[in-house]
Amino acid sequence: MTNTIIATDFNFPGQKAVYNGKVREVYTLKNDRLLMVATDRLSAFDVVMPKGIPYKGQILNQIATKMMKDTEDIVPNWLEAVPDPNVAVGLACEPFKVEMVIRGYMSGHAAREYKAGRRELCGVAMPEGMKENDKFPAPIITPATKAEMGDHDEDISREDILIRGIVSEEDYRILEDYTKKLFHRGSEIAASRGLILVDTKYEFGKTIDGKIVLIDEIHTPDSSRYFYAEGYSERQERGETQKQLSKEFVRQWLIQNGFQGLEGQEVPFMSDEYIETVSERYIELYENITGEKFKKADVSNIQERIEKNVTSFLNS
Repeated sequence: MTNTIIATDFNFPGQKAVYNGKVREVYTLKNDRLLMVATDRLSAFDVVMPKGIPYKGQILNQIATKMMKDTEDIVPNWLEAVPDPNVAVGLACEPFKVEMVIRGYMSGHAAREYKAGRRELCGVAMPEGMKENDKFPAPIITPATKAEMGDHDEDISREDILIRGIVSEEDYRILEDYTKKLFHRGSEIAASRGLILVDTKYEFGKTIDGKIVLIDEIHTPDSSRYFYAEGYSERQERGETQKQLSKEFVRQWLIQNGFQGLEGQEVPFMSDEYIETVSERYIELYENITGEKFKKADVSNIQERIEKNVTSFLNS
């Protein structure tokens, strides 16, 4: 098995605080800057799996930072530098406590809700007569409350977000506008690579001076679902499963092995062989989503590599 990075305990120059997310660890630095380390942790059904996935952190970080650079002309973001394959540095922000989920197709959670007989998701109507993986007439925004580590994100409607004062109406209009613009651009990028951006989520924060910016990840296989465009229509007509690029293959494996993150359920054993296949799938995802060959970073001592690269960057 290749070395992985599951947890970090750095003490960088100018460091003030640390926050541990499900996959990323966020270091607050002086001068209103954040440093985000993408670990190799794997989260599914809001539960962190016991084993890391080789190169996953590098893959997520490099997809996210590339996509931020590819969308910075339409939506401002927090990113300033990428001093290491697993690390991004940018502006400190106060995160909004909602995730802006947008769906172009009825898949995943939306499809599971639909099969259960529900025709409304987060206050948004879903048309009758749809099949799983059908395209919605227009993309729908289905927000979720942002959970702390170990807790489940929960669906929430636009109306409830405003009533509960989670986000002001003025700010929420901006979040909706940015979400639609990013999804449109992401769909264009995906189409250019023979893919369909099925659904995704975006997270936003507000900088010290009150500017709303995109934060965290964007268009990664952890936050997004992709289908291969070739053969999509034929598979839909035949009622076949779509060929997809996302973390859904892990969720399906967990479901087949009796785990959906519910109380009393235990995470099934993941063999080294299975972990390697997941890593290979993530590399495939990277190369298809970015259109670039994946270059494996040196993982002989990931912690030492990150500390050296980041310290050099901060001291410069």
